Amino acid sequence: MTQTKNINRIVILGGGSAGWLTAGVIAAEHCTGGDSAGLADTTITLVESSTISTIGVGEGTWPSMRSTLQKIGISETDLITKCDASFKQGTLFHGWKTGEGDSYTHPFTVPYGYKDTNLADQWRRFRHQIPFAEAVSSQNSLMFSDLAPKQITTPEYAFNTNYGYHLDAAKFAELLKMHCVENLNVNHIVADVVGVNSNSTGDISSLLIDAEEDVEGDLFVDCSGSRALLLGEFYGVPFVSKKKFLFNDSALASQVPYSSSEDPIASSTISSAQTEGWVWDIGLPTRRGIGHVFSSAHSDEDQVGESLLKYIEKTVSPEAASKTSIRKISFSPGHRAKFWHRNCVAIGMSAGFIEPLEASALVLVELSASMIAEELPANREVMDIVAKRFNDKFLYRWDRIIDFLKMHYVLSERKDSDYWRDSVSSESIPDSLAEKMELWRWQSPWHRDTMHVDEMFPSASFQYILYGMDFKTRARTANRRSDFDAQNSAERLFQENAQRTKKLVAAMPTNRELINKIQTYGLQKI
Repeated sequence: MTQTKNINRIVILGGGSAGWLTAGVIAAEHCTGGDSAGLADTTITLVESSTISTIGVGEGTWPSMRSTLQKIGISETDLITKCDASFKQGTLFHGWKTGEGDSYTHPFTVPYGYKDTNLADQWRRFRHQIPFAEAVSSQNSLMFSDLAPKQITTPEYAFNTNYGYHLDAAKFAELLKMHCVENLNVNHIVADVVGVNSNSTGDISSLLIDAEEDVEGDLFVDCSGSRALLLGEFYGVPFVSKKKFLFNDSALASQVPYSSSEDPIASSTISSAQTEGWVWDIGLPTRRGIGHVFSSAHSDEDQVGESLLKYIEKTVSPEAASKTSIRKISFSPGHRAKFWHRNCVAIGMSAGFIEPLEASALVLVELSASMIAEELPANREVMDIVAKRFNDKFLYRWDRIIDFLKMHYVLSERKDSDYWRDSVSSESIPDSLAEKMELWRWQSPWHRDTMHVDEMFPSASFQYILYGMDFKTRARTANRRSDFDAQNSAERLFQENAQRTKKLVAAMPTNRELINKIQTYGLQKI
């Protein structure tokens, strides 16, 4: 009779945002309150090197980060004051359709009345009078005006409009580390891994490090970055390139100070399409993170560098452009063929990486860590079942991410470079996306287009991108009862959204005003 091996010792290889966020999410579920039944037996150990730096480009989060941090037990005031954080209400796109002054938003708040009414169908009747996001979401106006999503009297993590964060990735990792070690009983070992030991079944049994005894465990989480020391190098799980669909594999990144301490802090990630890629512009309280994403197969690095400096010169100042330092980041777009193999699961760049167009990196870490925390195998006998569920779900999620990001390019009418012309070639479009877009020529995206309750991109996100870039869904004659019901309620919903927009624009402080008050007074705890 075989003895059941319980899963009590979790070892995380790698720190940074991915490693420490994973540690926090799992520890908050399994390791707090050591006197509680079952919790005292679970230990989490994080091993990180002092000589390997993290990539640290992921400075944007999704709204899900609010509930994640609240569950972990981190104060929102601490996040704002210790991580140089600000509020992000979505993404503001410039120049993606034609490059000739066009702009649109992807707000985090879903369209007004979204649960019951598809306003996209009704908006088509006056699409030439008002942009889609403005018609259906109050957040659109807040984003264009750099206004905040809440007031100083709004408690921590509560909101008037849905929001995520812009933050300093290095400071965020440090805050997570301090909290995990001091409050969540996570063991921290600073050492280099020099070998991996496995048992007779092929499972990893321990990590051989250069500082102490071997680090033994039952489940090993690979957060070692793109090297994927455990899943990739040790187990040899292959990497699946997605460069056929998304060409970008490089970025030039810079950190640029404001011209004045009173300069506005953008309340959205600004994504500006360029001839050879696109520029991200993220506003923190003390600086802006600005970078240019591009494809090395289409662009010369010097040419992209000039484009980045011109952007900084135009949007900040010539002096800032002359003083900025630029570093290059190279990455391979794609993911591992599977993410959980035997008793090893990869999270973060160990699992995969894709261009930061919609800031999907950190939310994938959140989702991965949450699934491990919620479905942590009771023993080794059921681990393979959980692993299959995990792999199926995250392969699906990666496919949906690629579809969603690729759609931004497919909808563009830019023809000013091979980069943009190649982006709309039929062979570069996933079949799953082509199928959806053909369907959406006849009916607007809606709840029926999502297969899971916890979809990364709900139908509302597809609506914002499609109609922000002037995609045409053919109007059909109302011939169903639901069509007449929607028409009857749509006018009221549009009017209510317009009224709500006026109230919010009048009431909300600017992003900088709110950040300054939080740094002085803090936010009220719930």
